[in-house]
Amino acid sequence: MAADHPALSGHFPGDPLAPGVVLLDGVWDVIARVVGREPDMLVQAKFLAPVRGGEEIVVALDHRRGRGIGFVARRGEEVVLRGVAGWQV
Repeated sequence: MAADHPALSGHFPGDPLAPGVVLLDGVWDVIARVVGREPDMLVQAKFLAPVRGGEEIVVALDHRRGRGIGFVARRGEEVVLRGVAGWQV
């Protein structure tokens, strides 16, 4: 996430953290590029560590059968977010 992202100024003043919705938006972008379309729903998400502006986050996808795709977001070796996104039928 860019250190000057507009969401950082209000979340939280003095100690800016990336809002979860901004992290999920980045995951959605990765899924759309790899799969060819954005998910329709968030099946599960677990935020495991805070992310600050300027930190590089790498997203890996785990293709699953059916209507879901797993994702893991890491800062280096540390998992900061994991979950499953999917599509409605």
